[in-house]
Amino acid sequence: MTRFTTAPTARPADQPSGRQSGESTGPGLDRQILSLAAPALGSLVAEPLFVLIDSAMVGHLGATSLAGLSLASTVLTTVVGLFVFLAYATTATTARLFGAGDRRGGLRAGIDGAWLAVLLGLGAAAVLAAGAPWVVAAMGADGDVAGAASAYLRASAPGIPGMLVVYAATGTLRGLLDTRTPFVVASAGAVLNVGLNAVLLYGVGMGIAGSGLGTAITQSVMAVALMTPVVRAARGSGVGLAPRRRGLRASLGAGTPLLVRTLSLRAAILATVWAATSLGELPLAAHQVVSSLWSFSSFALDALAIAAQALVGTALGQVDARRAASDDDGIPGRPDGAGPGGAEGAVPRRRPDALPASDGAVVGSGAGADPRRALDAVLRRCLAWGVAVGGIIGSVLAVASPWLPRAFTSEVSVATTATPALLVAASAMPLAGAVYLFDGVLTGAGDGRYLAGAGLVTLVPYLPLTVVVTRGWLPLTFSTASPTGGLVWLWVAFAWVFMGMRALTTGLRARGGAWRR
Repeated sequence: MTRFTTAPTARPADQPSGRQSGESTGPGLDRQILSLAAPALGSLVAEPLFVLIDSAMVGHLGATSLAGLSLASTVLTTVVGLFVFLAYATTATTARLFGAGDRRGGLRAGIDGAWLAVLLGLGAAAVLAAGAPWVVAAMGADGDVAGAASAYLRASAPGIPGMLVVYAATGTLRGLLDTRTPFVVASAGAVLNVGLNAVLLYGVGMGIAGSGLGTAITQSVMAVALMTPVVRAARGSGVGLAPRRRGLRASLGAGTPLLVRTLSLRAAILATVWAATSLGELPLAAHQVVSSLWSFSSFALDALAIAAQALVGTALGQVDARRAASDDDGIPGRPDGAGPGGAEGAVPRRRPDALPASDGAVVGSGAGADPRRALDAVLRRCLAWGVAVGGIIGSVLAVASPWLPRAFTSEVSVATTATPALLVAASAMPLAGAVYLFDGVLTGAGDGRYLAGAGLVTLVPYLPLTVVVTRGWLPLTFSTASPTGGLVWLWVAFAWVFMGMRALTTGLRARGGAWRR
C-alpha cells in the first residue's frame, strides 16, 4: 500500500477532553505537545515502511513489475499529495472552533471537508484512470514497464476518493485533539494491505494491478473507519451529514492557498532533482542518498508541526471565545462552516448551542487563564522543541555521516560523494526545525494566504541558484568540475538558502500579530 496520510492521532472525537492541562508552560504543555507529536511520528514513519513492503511483494513478480510500481507510485503520491491541504485546512478550522467551544461548528467543518474530499477525489480518479497511459508516457516509460505502471494506476484510481477522505478525516480528528484513532487505523490498514496484496497478487494472480487494487480497497476501508467517529460525534451533536454548498465553498476557500503553498514546495523539490540530474549520474545517486536521509529525519519535525497546528488552532479558538464573551453588543461571526483564514476574516461567534470553552480547551492554566498568554506559550514551547529536536537529529547525522551513506549503496564513490553534502544537510537541521514549527503554527492559525505568498517568495532566490550550480558559476574549489563540490553547493542552496528564506518569511510572520486575529 502506498501511504498518503500525514495526520497525527488523540482521544475519540465524540468524547470531550474532560480536562485542561493545568499549565500553560512547563511540563504540562510539553506533555501536550508530545501526546500529539508521538502518534503523529508513528504514522509518518510508517509511510516509507509501507511502501517498502509493497515494493518487496511486487518485486517477486519481476523487475518489470517493480519498475512499473516505482513509476506509478511516484505519480500517485504526487497527485494525492497535492490535496494534503484537506488535512491542514480542516485541522485549522476544526481546532479553532473546538477551542472556542463551538463543537457543532467544528464537526460541521469536518463533514464539509469530507464531502469536498469525495468530490475532488472522484474528479482526480476519473482523470488519472483515463489518462494513465499518457501520464506514464510523459514520464518516459514505454513497453512492458509502461503497461505495468498504467495497470497499477488504473487499479488504484478508485481508491483516490478514500485517500482524500483520509486526509479530511484525520484533519478533523486532529482538530478535535484525537491523537489515537488515525494511528490505530493506519496500523490496521497496513496489516489489511499485506493480506490483500498476498491474495490479489499471488492468490488471484492479478499481478501488479492486484497491488493497486489492494491499495484502493485499503484506503477506502481506512476512510470509513476514520469517518465513523466523526459521523458518530456529528449525529450526537445534532449536526447534519448532508453536503452544503456554502460549506464546500468555505472548505475550498480555506484550502486553496495551502494548495499554492504545496505547489511551491513541489517546485523547489523538482528544481533540486533537476539540478542534481544535470550534475551527472554520480552526484544524482549521491543526492538521492542525502535526500532520503533528510526526508526521513524530517518526520520528527513534521510530527511536532502537526502538534503545533492543533494546539495553536485550539488556543486561537479560546481567544475567539473570550473576545466574543466580552463584547456586549455581539460580534458578527463568520458563516457556519467557514474557518479561520476564510474570506470573511471574522472570529467565530459563540452560538447558543456551543459548548463552554472549557469543554474543548486543552491549552491554558485554569478557567481564568488568559488564552493569549497560552498562545504565546504554545509558540515558544513548540519552537523550542523544533530547534532542539533538529539539533539532535543534525548531530546524529553529522557523527554518522561517514557510515550512513554506505547503508544505501555499495558503491564507494557514491558514498564518498554523499558524505560532504550530508554534513551540509546536518548543519541545517536546527534551522529546519524552526521552519517546520513556524509553518505548523501559521497553518494551525489558518494563515494560508500568507503561506501561499511566502512559498512563492522563497522560490525567487532559490530557482536561479539551481541554475548557477548546474552551470558551474561558482568558486573553483566547489565547482561542478568536481561531483562532490557541485552537490555540496546544491545542498548549501537548498538547506541554507531555500530553508533560510522559509525561516525568514514564516518567522517574521510568527513574531507579528496578524496571524493571531
